[in-house]
Amino acid sequence: MLKEIEQLLLLQDRDQKIKMIKAELETVPSEQERIERFVAAKSSAFEQVRQRSRDAEIQRKMLELDAQSRRESIAKYKTQQYQTRKNDEFQAISQEIRRFEQEIQQIEDHEIELMEQTEQFQKETVYAELELKTAKRQSEVQQADLKKKEATLGERLQQVEIEREQLAQGLDPGLIFQYTRLFTTKGGNAVVPVEHEFCMGCHMKNTSALVHRAKLGREIVHCQQCGRILYYPG
Repeated sequence: MLKEIEQLLLLQDRDQKIKMIKAELETVPSEQERIERFVAAKSSAFEQVRQRSRDAEIQRKMLELDAQSRRESIAKYKTQQYQTRKNDEFQAISQEIRRFEQEIQQIEDHEIELMEQTEQFQKETVYAELELKTAKRQSEVQQADLKKKEATLGERLQQVEIEREQLAQGLDPGLIFQYTRLFTTKGGNAVVPVEHEFCMGCHMKNTSALVHRAKLGREIVHCQQCGRILYYPG
């Protein structure tokens, strides 16, 4: 095999590793955002259920004030009732007292409903808070793992780039230019084997004469269809 081809294959191996490492590094920010969104969703769910619990409690206290206000009115009406000597006035006051008592009963029924709702909301709040705490703990572990992964990949990338630079030394600049352009445009496969006269990059057939030249290994040979650099693996 031509020495330049051997060097290009090693160079291509490093370039493919660099490409893979960079692709993996690019996933780190999106993974961090996904973790942050998950925690934010749990936090939002916790705040919502806690707010519903607060709203129900506020509404129940307002009902208590309404009921107390009616009880005070009943007490005043009863005082007036004891003081009046007119039957029609007595009956009118009695009717107002009954009306307030009915309203108090309705308020108390509503209060019971709200108390049941509040109890359920409190249970949901405890569960949502537990989920939020769990999510935060998981997030801390995952974020730490991502930082470690990022650092490891960064070190590996630096090492492979140094190896790549060393492998590129001594190669003809024109050949490096051709290879780099092909690597970029052909999906990271610039140097490929030819098997049974077929280019393993584009899977198209080449002439027997060209394949023979590749087999001899005396010169750089390009696929007639896609332009990739060919080599004979045997």
